Amino acid sequence: MYYLQDLTMDAIARELRTSRSTVSRLLTFARETGLVQIQIWNPLESSAELESAISRRYRIRAHVVPHVSNLNEAETLDRVSMYAARTLTPFVGSNTVLGVAWGSTLTAMSRYLNRKSTHGSTVVQLNGAANTQTMGLGYASEIMRRFGGAYDAAVEEFPVPAFFDRAETKRLMWQERSVRRVLDLQAHMSVAVFGVGSVDADVPSHVYTGSYLDSADLQSLAEERVVGDVATVFYREDGSSDGIALNERSTGPDHTLIRGVEHRFCVVSGPSKARSLRGALRARLVTQLVIDEATARALLALEA
Repeated sequence: MYYLQDLTMDAIARELRTSRSTVSRLLTFARETGLVQIQIWNPLESSAELESAISRRYRIRAHVVPHVSNLNEAETLDRVSMYAARTLTPFVGSNTVLGVAWGSTLTAMSRYLNRKSTHGSTVVQLNGAANTQTMGLGYASEIMRRFGGAYDAAVEEFPVPAFFDRAETKRLMWQERSVRRVLDLQAHMSVAVFGVGSVDADVPSHVYTGSYLDSADLQSLAEERVVGDVATVFYREDGSSDGIALNERSTGPDHTLIRGVEHRFCVVSGPSKARSLRGALRARLVTQLVIDEATARALLALEA
């Protein structure tokens, strides 16, 4: 009556026609003899188990943000972004070159960055943000400005399109000295921070909804079995990226460059991004992963 029917001890005493003190002694006796066993579920313990499972499976450091009931997708993203901002801070020091992608996740994360004074540090944009509708400067610049302000770092933007119309245009632009300066900075990154774009996300990633891709591009990605992107460079679920035509026109860093960065922070919120995340992990693009509990479970379920 007490544990299953949620009756008070007074109500139970009346029902059994005994005293309240007798009911209390009976409940104590039930716990002491093991008739009743009380277990406390600690969400932090659950998160630690998930972190260990992901770390073992992918040989990375995983940070799982515990589930909190009644939070919507935007609120969960805020929690993950806040945790990611705190986790990133110790890795940014003086003379650090920090590469930053743009997107909804990085926008949220940039609002929670902890202030840390450094010297000689630089924040460099990983990929262009312009498309046929906008130069994307305001969108990407705000993210970069927040990262630079948090760490007293110089900011190097990348004022090129997210995708060139022709691969040949990219090859020619990559020979220009002004562009080479940014590319050379990227080549010296010790920290990179990014989210994952996902073709299948419940809330589509910005690159798939912000006039960056036309119908022919989307058709091409579907035919090439693309599941997502990191900084507008696409990959399949097995982590491969060879033969994906759109990557020849993308201004994001190729996977070889990303894999050469010592600390690669990936921030993901939302179970519908699990397949895209698995592709990024299989491509070995990640060393530090900040993820919500539901997405962590969805990721491990794919491997079951």
